[in-house]
Amino acid sequence: MTKKNQSQRLTKQHKKSHGEIGIFGAEAKEHDSLVCKVSKKIITSLQKEYPQLKFRYRVSVSKKEINEALQKLDKELGSTLYLANSRIKPDGGIVEVNDDQGNWRIILVSEAKFQGKDIDNIKQGKLVGKNNDQDLMAAGNAIERSHKNISEIANYMLNEAYFPYVLFLEGSNFLTQDVSITRPDGRTIVLKYNSGTLNRLDRLTSANYGLPLNVNLCVNRFVKSQDRVIMLQAATICTQGSGEHWSEAEMHSVMLDIAKTSIKALAKDLFDQLTNKSF
Repeated sequence: MTKKNQSQRLTKQHKKSHGEIGIFGAEAKEHDSLVCKVSKKIITSLQKEYPQLKFRYRVSVSKKEINEALQKLDKELGSTLYLANSRIKPDGGIVEVNDDQGNWRIILVSEAKFQGKDIDNIKQGKLVGKNNDQDLMAAGNAIERSHKNISEIANYMLNEAYFPYVLFLEGSNFLTQDVSITRPDGRTIVLKYNSGTLNRLDRLTSANYGLPLNVNLCVNRFVKSQDRVIMLQAATICTQGSGEHWSEAEMHSVMLDIAKTSIKALAKDLFDQLTNKSF
């Protein structure tokens, strides 16, 4: 009965907010749009620094391509595909470089997630909740969809020694420190970074094996377990920590660093084109 009521509530909310527009608010769409804009500008920056190389941008990679990449490693992998047109579409798209053999290699994949409007709501004096009598809204689970894209790109790049996936987080559900916000009536609300009601970072750190946030993790790690060596593909997860908005310049700096790290990792496959480039 509870699930049925919840389903009905979500259906009403979906209709009231005109579907996707309500689920992905203006802030979230602006965040997505910014990471896409910066990703395209990264190509311009790379072309200036590496004029010998060819770069391209594309919005998606097909599930078929992913399966084909897996099958090159093992014929039993990538054997299941139900929807021929299925595609992975990261918010910021995909930047690639053309190697010496004419193959396009991924050097940057970017995504942005905005979740948690508590800071803006408090500043504006808005109360939330079922009866509009709460200062804070319990966090949702929308960001968990990020895991799917990360896993699929990891599958596609299983043969590479680097993983250039960066996830930009923004909003009050991704705090790494306490934040005090004053309402228009003068009352101060403290957002606790370690509140289970608000924080959703722990639901994403499985994508980087619990490694530090805001650190370039593009180069894969190899760890030993008994007599085996295991390769770890860790996503680079970046958050402002205090709920602040990412600027275009900040995103550009992070993304360019990851793209250049990828090029260094591919140096031997770009050698003919970069014989005069010092690494």
